Order: sequence, then structure tokens, then C-alpha cells
Amino acid sequence: MVSAVVLDSGPLGLLCGPRHSHLALACWGWYQALRAAGRRLILPEIADYEVRRELIRAGMIRSVARFDSLKQSLVYLPLTTDAMLRAAVLWAQARQLGQPTSADAALDGDVILAAQALTSGESQVIVATTNVVHLARFVPADLWENIPTIWVVSRRLILRKKNRLSPPVHLP
Repeated sequence: MVSAVVLDSGPLGLLCGPRHSHLALACWGWYQALRAAGRRLILPEIADYEVRRELIRAGMIRSVARFDSLKQSLVYLPLTTDAMLRAAVLWAQARQLGQPTSADAALDGDVILAAQALTSGESQVIVATTNVVHLARFVPADLWENIPTIWVVSRRLILRKKNRLSPPVHLP
């Protein structure tokens, strides 16, 4: 079983941005279900940087405040030398295979995020993203809405998948 969910910038942006769209509301419900199920939710420092810089650039002050509040409920994963060394290896291997995830001169946040997930110390981790193609080359990754949440109700497990937002069913 997956021990932790690493959040990429796509779902993070949905969680801290305005909640006017069905997608943003669905992502919020998914996040709340994961928290209720006791899943470890990890915020990698590179994703913090990617989301925060865009919110600041766009002048979305309320979203920055929501992001800071959200951050308090997540496990923060700082960048480390080990993660950056692993990122350099992943970046080079992708290019040697002719499968780069960004331009050669780009910093390439995807490989840095993948390296952070791989060096997180978690036994089994999955990256929740909106960009599976790039990340799945390096680390287990799926669309955030495809990552199931588990509800424990009356000693039975109910698998909630594909972000069905109905409340848990109480079984006899």
C-alpha cells in the first residue's frame, strides 16, 4: 500500500486557488478524503516554489494565504543535496534516452520533484499530478483524481476512487 502521496504543482494549484470550478471543488474533496483516511500528504519544496511564484506573479494574494494555510496540514519535504544529486542523474538519463522533460537549459522541476519523492524516505510513494507523462518515467505517478482514498468505517474498508464526492457509507 502507498505510504504517502506527494503533491505536484497541478493539484496544489487547484487546492489553493479560487474554488469556483467543479475541478477545484473535486480536488478539495479528494484532499479532505485523503486527510480523513490518515494518508501522509507531502509538499515538496520544488512544488511550493512553482506554485508560490505563479500565485505571486498573478497577484493572487488570497490564494497565497490559502496556500500558507494548506501548507500547515502537509508534511514539508525540503530540497536536500541527495535529492539534487538524484535529480542530476535522472535529468542526464532522460536525455541519454532521448526523452527529456524540458529544454536543456531549463531547471526541470519535474525531475527535481521526482528525485524528492525518491529520496523522501517513504517506503512507497505516489506523486499526485496533472502531468503523468513526465513524472511516471522516474517515479510512481498518477492523475490526482485516480489516486484512491480509503475510508475505514465499522471495521470495513470502502475504496473511494475517481473522486466520488459522496460521503462515506456507514455499514452495519
